[in-house]
This record gives sequence, C-alpha cells and structure tokens, in this order.
Amino acid sequence: MLLALDVGNTNIVIGVFDGGDLKTHFRVSTAQNRTADEYGHSIISLLGYSGIKQNDVTDVIISTVVPPITDTLREMAHRYFNSDAIFVGPGIKIGMNIKYENPKEVGADRIVNAVAAIALYGAPVIVVDFGTATTFCAINDKSEYLGGCIAPGIGISIEALFRAAARLSRVEVRKPDNLIGRNTVESMQSGIYYGFVGQVDEISRRIKKELGGNPKVIATGGLASLIAADSATIDEVQPLLTLEGLRLIHKRNRPSVV
Repeated sequence: MLLALDVGNTNIVIGVFDGGDLKTHFRVSTAQNRTADEYGHSIISLLGYSGIKQNDVTDVIISTVVPPITDTLREMAHRYFNSDAIFVGPGIKIGMNIKYENPKEVGADRIVNAVAAIALYGAPVIVVDFGTATTFCAINDKSEYLGGCIAPGIGISIEALFRAAARLSRVEVRKPDNLIGRNTVESMQSGIYYGFVGQVDEISRRIKKELGGNPKVIATGGLASLIAADSATIDEVQPLLTLEGLRLIHKRNRPSVV
C-alpha cells in the first residue's frame, strides 16, 4: 500500500492507497516541533483504526510546503515504513510542463493539484485550493502549468480581523441566514462568506478570460464545499484532489510499487 502525505502549513492530510483505491484518509495538525517518532506513532495508530497494519505500507510519497519538517518526515518514513519516501520537487516525473518563471518557486501542493485535475478533468482547467492561503492555478489546453494567484486564506483573514479590530471577536465560518447582518457576528459572517465567494468568482472569471477556452473550475481544501454552494464559477468540488495527485506522481516514478 501507498502512504501519501499532503503537508500544509496548518494540517497534514494523510491517505492510504491500495492500487488506485483510496482505503482511508485522515487529518492531523502540522507541528514543526514533533519528532519522527511522534509522527510515526500517530500515523500507525490512525492506520490501525482502519484495519491497516504498519507492514501493509510499502511506500511513501510526501508533498510539503513546510521545509523544516522535511528531514523529520523522511526519517519517519524510513524508520517506521522502511521506505525511502518520494518528495514532490525538482527531479521527479510529474508529466506536466511548468511555465512559471522559476519552477522551483511553485508550491508542491499546487503542482500535485494540477496533476490530479488534468487527469480527472482534462485541460484547460483551473484549481482553487482553500488552505492556509487560497490559491488559484491555471493549466492551459496543452496541459502546461502557467501560474495563478495566491490570496490570504479564510482562516488567516478571520484571525487578522480579530487581532486588528479590538471590538470584533472570532466567528464560525458559515453561510449566514441573511446577507444583511443584524448584529456584529452575523455581519462578520456575511462579509467573510460572501467576500470569499465573490473573490473566487471574480478571480476565476478573469483567469478564464486570460486562459481562453472553457476551463472547468475545480475546488479543493477544507472549506471548498462551503464556498462552492454559492459560487457561480466552481464546477466541481474534490476535497481529496491532492491525495489523488500524489498517487499519480508516485505511479509515474515508481510504477512497479503497489
């Protein structure tokens, strides 16, 4: 089986594949001060809840945007799964040309999302990822990664509002009953929710115009389903798009490993 880790600034999404079948997935917090042993024991414990044994895992692939824990995860994969993990980055086969001015600057998660989106929906395609940052990735009709946009994520936007405005408190991210809020909490929820819906739609429309053709807009990430409910541009929601991209990249680099 393949253990796939999508390491973000806030959370690590973990999946286990048996061939092309995603057997289980779960989410843990990203902590730079955790040791390889702490990550290893946590993952093995979570696998056990799904009936997967430590020895069932034969290979590991990792996408990370948190460089300080790369060596920790490499050690974890070697020690607990006897695997020399593949890390998404320069030198591995992704099956996609990157037209960024400096390809090394593109986050591994954005590359992995693009690989999966092309495989599932064809090209051209736009991927919107609701993570710590909200990212927009544009892939043209030649399946080339062109670039995109990076905006503050919903969570950090709320935190910034809370910290900068003395009379405002943290609020739950949810669709309000009415656009016009009748109290402070409702007003904040309305501004946050419809503000991000509007952001997604406006940026997606402009990318479509610049990209040409009729690209689908695919949303992923923790809050994708919530925002997609009122979005006029999001066509599909794939919460685990990154895990599928990791599986595909692993297959291209170690095709003989199941």
